[in-house]
Amino acid sequence: MTKNKNESKPIHLSTDPSDLYHVPVLLHETVTGLNIRPGGVYVDATFGGGGHSAAILQQLGNNGRLVAFDQDADAAQNVPDDERVLFIPQNFRHLKRFLRLHDINGVDGVLADLGVSSHQFDEAERGFSTRFNADMDMRMDRRQPVTAFDVLQTYTEQQLHKLFEKYGEVTNARTLARTVVEVRGQVSLKTIDAFKNALRPVVKGNPNKYFAQVFQALRIEVNQELEALKELLEQAKEVVKPGGRIAIITFHSLEDRLVKQFFRDGTFEEKEVNPFVQHTTEKVFQIITRKPVTAGEEELKRNARSRSAKLRVAERI
Repeated sequence: MTKNKNESKPIHLSTDPSDLYHVPVLLHETVTGLNIRPGGVYVDATFGGGGHSAAILQQLGNNGRLVAFDQDADAAQNVPDDERVLFIPQNFRHLKRFLRLHDINGVDGVLADLGVSSHQFDEAERGFSTRFNADMDMRMDRRQPVTAFDVLQTYTEQQLHKLFEKYGEVTNARTLARTVVEVRGQVSLKTIDAFKNALRPVVKGNPNKYFAQVFQALRIEVNQELEALKELLEQAKEVVKPGGRIAIITFHSLEDRLVKQFFRDGTFEEKEVNPFVQHTTEKVFQIITRKPVTAGEEELKRNARSRSAKLRVAERI
């Protein structure tokens, strides 16, 4: 990773657990990767608890600017009283639209820390965690109409099979989908406990791990996470200035593959494998991290969530 000229500036964040809405993962590695320019304009596409944003602001000068996106209304309470910050309470898939709305034609860097925040996991009523009993909700943006319960009630067996297999890598995805369709007309699947009890007969292996995979699949579908990531990357290609950087932290292989492919090819279209056809594509990004950056031993001890985190950084050519 290229050395950050501002790397010598220390990053100071609270370590008091009571202050931590969300523990930012790979914090130093991400800020270093962005290679912050003091007078630049940066986007934190997943503001959350504001940990990454705070570190970026420490590297920015008085003329620097930070645009923070978050679709979760709870995140607004963490926005600092700093005139350099513009907070946009929207999904990052609307990046280009809202930058234009605020007369921002280009940015020097984009950061996205994907997945669910610690706060969202710990708020029982949000329905993200298997630890609590609450409605099967899982919406990051509670203004959106579709919940996990709606998916379970309305999707066909084939649709459920596909999402459990693809997004959750559930071993018996077909059996699970068939069982959901069979039981949803007999018992309510509206709450987490009701859902788990109804599906317990088909659980394979460790129940905690099994339901974690099922919940991941439902959450990805409810929030259209992969579609939103694709839209973010496509738009970043247009809004990041030459020499600017994009840093994405992923938490599962589907996200990581999308980021890796897009940084490499500048597109999500699969190239036809034909030795007689030469593909010529305009190179959009210079990859800064040849391999994904992962958490070190110290961070793993402090924050278990960092175990599955992978950071990739690329520079706009």
